Amino acid sequence: MAELRKGTRITGAERDKLAAELRKKYESGQSIRLLAESSGRSYGFVHRILSESGTTLRGRGGATRGTKKKSS
Repeated sequence: MAELRKGTRITGAERDKLAAELRKKYESGQSIRLLAESSGRSYGFVHRILSESGTTLRGRGGATRGTKKKSS
């Protein structure tokens, strides 16, 4: 994927093409942060493009907050 100049407005067919590329990479396991870095765009831009394209976003993962289980 060619790096885009930061802040460049992307519309129409070019936006659709970028959304399809990002969606394919995201669904193959890449993170939004990695996609943002490789495309030269912000995390928020990539997140928005994925959401607009109908991509089901993964949960954040990591530790969840809650009560600790007592060991017996």
